[in-house]
Amino acid sequence: MSRTRLPATALALLALTATACGTDTGSNAGSDGTVKPDLAVTGIDWAVESVTVDGRKIPAPEGTRVTIDDKGRASGNSGCNSFGAEATVKGDTITVGTVQSTEMACEKDIQKFEGSLQAAFTGKLKGKVADDRLTLTTAKGDSIAMSAKPQEPNAKLTETRWNVESLIKGKSVTSLPSDTAGKAELIFGKDGSVGGSTSCNNLSGKAAVAGSTITFSKVATTRKMCTPEAMRTERELLKILDGRTNYEIKGSTLSLTAAAGDGLEARAAKQK
Repeated sequence: MSRTRLPATALALLALTATACGTDTGSNAGSDGTVKPDLAVTGIDWAVESVTVDGRKIPAPEGTRVTIDDKGRASGNSGCNSFGAEATVKGDTITVGTVQSTEMACEKDIQKFEGSLQAAFTGKLKGKVADDRLTLTTAKGDSIAMSAKPQEPNAKLTETRWNVESLIKGKSVTSLPSDTAGKAELIFGKDGSVGGSTSCNNLSGKAAVAGSTITFSKVATTRKMCTPEAMRTERELLKILDGRTNYEIKGSTLSLTAAAGDGLEARAAKQK
């Protein structure tokens, strides 16, 4: 295995410092006995540019991205749906586990691209970093082309309209049912209030922010009856918005995780 030469632009974006070369007899060692450093890919928001399958290049929809963190997890958006998977980096090999994705209905062209991306982004992939670009290649020669995306500034928690896109149970991520998609939202006020909609009923209550936690209290809703799916979504949301939760904002994405492990992901609505 040849030594991967890491460019300065990629190094500047690293969340982790690559391990210095030493001696090893493991699978990460080259023919000269030296350890090859792990590729500089973690902690970077990679914008997917295209997927090449059976020699045919398919351009990626706008917003398609992949991030691999230092905890062995890959996440991103495949053009319409969000996805996640276990991912490890060893030398120039990135091993991606089973991809779990939301199941929102999308345009046919985007659905086709998502299928191609998910088929390529699995198993053992050979990675190559050149300047601020990353190419992942499958065993049969299909490839994913990406470029390092400038870090998106984090949206503000307060006075942002957060559209709830998916519910999380452990490692399972599911999109909202079709008749509730795009209707559930949260708005946090600077005065410690929270408002919005469960997709069925309006909600209001208190949201005390301290560090990386939000403690919800006195969350109440209107009493309109809706479809069974909408009512199930409402019950799931209200379970999360009850008591203390951990929150994290990355770019335009808000994640809330309750004590029991259930949570949600929401995206900041685009300003008109």
